[in-house]
Amino acid sequence: MSKEMPQARRPGKKGRGIVPALCNIIGTLILVSAIVVCLPAVAPQVLGYEVFCVVSGSMEPEIPVGSAVFVKGTSPETVEEGDVIAFRSGESVITHRVVANHKVEGEFTTKGDANEGEDMNRVPYSALTGRVERHIPALGDILTVLTSALGKVYLLCFAACGAMLNLLASRLRARRDGRE
Repeated sequence: MSKEMPQARRPGKKGRGIVPALCNIIGTLILVSAIVVCLPAVAPQVLGYEVFCVVSGSMEPEIPVGSAVFVKGTSPETVEEGDVIAFRSGESVITHRVVANHKVEGEFTTKGDANEGEDMNRVPYSALTGRVERHIPALGDILTVLTSALGKVYLLCFAACGAMLNLLASRLRARRDGRE
C-alpha cells in the first residue's frame, strides 16, 4: 500500500512556487514602501498640521535649512515670547521666533535666531499661520521632491511596479496550477 504524497512535496515539483512567492513579497514591499513614503506628506494634514520646508538659514542652528516644520493653527493671543511661529509675508511663509506679542496692536515682533536684529516689520495677527510644534531636519527636502510633479510620477511608477509584480505572481501561480 503506497501513500500518495501531497502535491507540494512531490519530487520534481519542488521550487516551482519560489518565483511567484518572491514576486509577491517584493511587490508587496514596494507597495508598502510607497505608502510609507507618502505618510509624512499626508498624515500631518489629517492631524491638523501644515507642513513647510525651511529654505533659509535664518533659524539655524535650531531649525536647519531643509527641515520640515509642522505648524499647528493657534489663536494669536495665546502665542508667547520665545515661541516659533510661521507667518505669511507676500507669497512666502516665514518661520521666526516671537520676541514680543503686542496684543493691543494685534502684532508680533519677530526675529530669526541666526539674524543679528529683530525683523524690520512687525507681523500682523492676520498673517499668522500657526505655531511651529516640531521640525525634522532633511525631511523638508525629501517632501519637496516627493510633492513635485516629477516626484509624483516616480512614486506612481514605483507603486505600479509593485502592483505588476503582485499581478505577475498571481499569473504564475495560475499557470502552474493549470499545468498540474
